[in-house]
Amino acid sequence: MEVSGLSAGVERKSDSLRILRDVSFDVRSGEVVGVVGESGSGKSMTALSMMGLLPAAVSITAGSLDFDGEDLSKVSPAVMRSIRGKRISMIFQDPMTTLDPVIRVGKQIEEAYRIHHRRAPRDQARQRAADVLTLVGVPDVQRRMKQFPHQWSGGMRQRAVIAMALVNDPELVIADEPTTALDATIQAQVLEVLRHAQAKLGVAMMLITHDLGVIAQYADRVVVMYAGQVVESATTAQLFSDSRHPYTVALIKSRPSGSTPGLRLAAIPGQPPSLSDLGQGCPFAVRCTAPFKSARCIEEPTVLAPSADGRLSACHFRDMQEVAQ
Repeated sequence: MEVSGLSAGVERKSDSLRILRDVSFDVRSGEVVGVVGESGSGKSMTALSMMGLLPAAVSITAGSLDFDGEDLSKVSPAVMRSIRGKRISMIFQDPMTTLDPVIRVGKQIEEAYRIHHRRAPRDQARQRAADVLTLVGVPDVQRRMKQFPHQWSGGMRQRAVIAMALVNDPELVIADEPTTALDATIQAQVLEVLRHAQAKLGVAMMLITHDLGVIAQYADRVVVMYAGQVVESATTAQLFSDSRHPYTVALIKSRPSGSTPGLRLAAIPGQPPSLSDLGQGCPFAVRCTAPFKSARCIEEPTVLAPSADGRLSACHFRDMQEVAQ
């Protein structure tokens, strides 16, 4: 998947609300790309654009979504339905509400398979559902498939949602904060399930999360978003060792270290900006504490461009950040 110059928003009578602005990144075959940023930065909206599931009021206004040579922003709804769930699948944020509470778990996974394999016998669909549930570590599969979602724990429900996303052997899986509302132990188990399934099946994965620890452990490359745009893109090693955008630096510094009890956490000052009033310059300018901040940051738009070593950063002073650190 190659996302190029993606912009989306809400067109209103008096003005327009820009939700995504010139978002560009790619997800290559077999790799895990992490997408991080504060709430409201555009991570989930980007994923919904890729899936063709934007809210009715929101539309793509520019850019392309090139999936294996086909621009998904221009295909018909029928073509999108043939791709969604089969070649591209999504794991949604909340496993508690993703599953239908009045349909048995096994039947829901079978249905996801039969939508794209209409001539498949029911026995084949049932066996495929059992196979993917086994892949994600569900014990006593035959009994579990006959149960309703309320009979499964939160962690087990998330495994079922992951199984549903994998049942058609997709080429790309979008995992939108797959550990939301789960405790730390279950989070680790679910992430290991994802890693095992991704490695075994060789699918590409876009992993959306707030947790930089998860990104450090599981992602090959990282895309950092802020106020509806990409502000930095680098390999995971590059990002954590030598970030080139002040927002990324601030995010990494705000993580609890755990080494010194009672140490005050480093916070990013201010609040994320309103999407209806972003101004002309860098959207992070009013919160930025980098030593190279200047009037240029307020007045001149930033562009995601390579620094001297080839990494992508949307900072006017991208080549000076190394000196600052």
